[in-house]
Amino acid sequence: MTGGGVIQSIDYAAVAAPLVLALVAGLVLLLDAFLPARPGGARVLGLVTLGGMVAALAVVAVQAAGGGTRRTFCVPASLAGASATGRAAPASCSFVADRFSLVIAAVVLAAGVVVVLLSMTEIATGRDGGPAERGRIPAGEWYFLLLATLTGAVLLPASRDLIMLVVSLELVSLPVFALTALRRHDGRAAEAALKLFLVSVVSTAVTLFGVSLLYGVTGSVHLDRIDAALRTAGDMTGGIAGSAAGDMARVTVVAIVLVASGFAFKIAAVPFHFWAGDVYRGAPVPVAALLSVVSKASGFAGLILLLTYALPGKAALWAPGVAVVAALTMTAGNVLAMRQRGAVRLLAWSSVAQSGYILAPLAVYAVAPRAAVGASVAYLVFYAAMNLIAFAVVLLVARLPGGQDLEAYRGLALRSPAAGLSLAFALVCLAGLPPGLAGLFAKIVVFRAVVDGGLGWLALVMAANTVAGLYYYIAWTARLFAPSAAGESRTVPTRAAAGVAVAVTVAVTVVFSVAPQVVLSVSG
Repeated sequence: MTGGGVIQSIDYAAVAAPLVLALVAGLVLLLDAFLPARPGGARVLGLVTLGGMVAALAVVAVQAAGGGTRRTFCVPASLAGASATGRAAPASCSFVADRFSLVIAAVVLAAGVVVVLLSMTEIATGRDGGPAERGRIPAGEWYFLLLATLTGAVLLPASRDLIMLVVSLELVSLPVFALTALRRHDGRAAEAALKLFLVSVVSTAVTLFGVSLLYGVTGSVHLDRIDAALRTAGDMTGGIAGSAAGDMARVTVVAIVLVASGFAFKIAAVPFHFWAGDVYRGAPVPVAALLSVVSKASGFAGLILLLTYALPGKAALWAPGVAVVAALTMTAGNVLAMRQRGAVRLLAWSSVAQSGYILAPLAVYAVAPRAAVGASVAYLVFYAAMNLIAFAVVLLVARLPGGQDLEAYRGLALRSPAAGLSLAFALVCLAGLPPGLAGLFAKIVVFRAVVDGGLGWLALVMAANTVAGLYYYIAWTARLFAPSAAGESRTVPTRAAAGVAVAVTVAVTVVFSVAPQVVLSVSG
């Protein structure tokens, strides 16, 4: 602002990671427009995108190593007004690069690197494994939209006001519609994109309605000021007319329910999970991986920020609802996964069940705030690595005729040992069994947080669902080592980019299994 004599400074170091992604997205568009049409053009765009991802990840690593918290887009303290004590309120910032935001950004960018590697394989081939024109994906548009989504995913965990939170969330969501439908003449992809669009529009409308009510009650969009306003209103209830106080309390409850419901759509939590199976199945496999990890991480980051930064004083109100939704989500996801005969749909419903596990620790936030958030973030990190292995192998197998069906995986470990053993390792990790210790540690962290928080019934539900999950994970793993059908000797076609993606994710998951404190120390 300049009219009032105030000039807002911008800390470009704080916003360096999303800025790098945005600049690389613009570069990809320019290169796509001016590079001559050659067979290797798509690979060049992929490598430029990959370089941008690595550069942004390096920025996040440098910020994390430097320690401290960087803030920008702040409302000056002189304009912050007075607090309930009569003192000047501290400055409120819209962008904060702290430990939480850097951990989520690192997860998102690391997953983005894997998704780019998978994309390089997907773009190089048609749906049936050949360079079919009907299945060709325009590389420039694909990588630009992918970078736009990841820019929003990095911005979102650092957002500290409602407007930036919603804008970042939409920046994550909107490009995914186009990515889902970008394969020309694919009716299933178009149907998946339409379903995802309708679900996202409804969730956005619900979220904005809740945001407007929350702003109306508190008079602020900054998360810290919302918390302060709600606490002040609670302290001053005695001085407000009974009917007015009751009306304000009811509006606050409705606002919390609406905003939380909007984020529940994004993370596919019950009862807003119905879109996951069809959308994952219809979308290209890299987009399914993007939805499963990047979009989910962003949705959880937004939900955690909303509940723990804007509404911590209302934890007694929202925590029981989170517990019930977590229990229903993990149960519905596991029940639906048991019935699947396709690999991608099984992973879709498994992803819904995993959302329930990530949600569960937040239910004890009122009792142990730090442990609750740390457990959710730790499980999210473990889950991201394990799930990306599965999607990388699924991408390779899907290029075989009939590769979408689980029967295509019969004998895979014998025909293609690298792919089969990698998928087996991912599945036992997701099941929480040795030697996949990463999954076991993830579940122990969540169980400990829930039990220490006093929610024994939720721990029992989690235990029952863990056993249920064993059924389909172990059944799929058994297929990998079962004898192939008579005459069946097809090996998985290899692709360098997808092979690197598998190798990287397996290596990371092995590190997490051997040294889980790497994750626990940064998320605790």
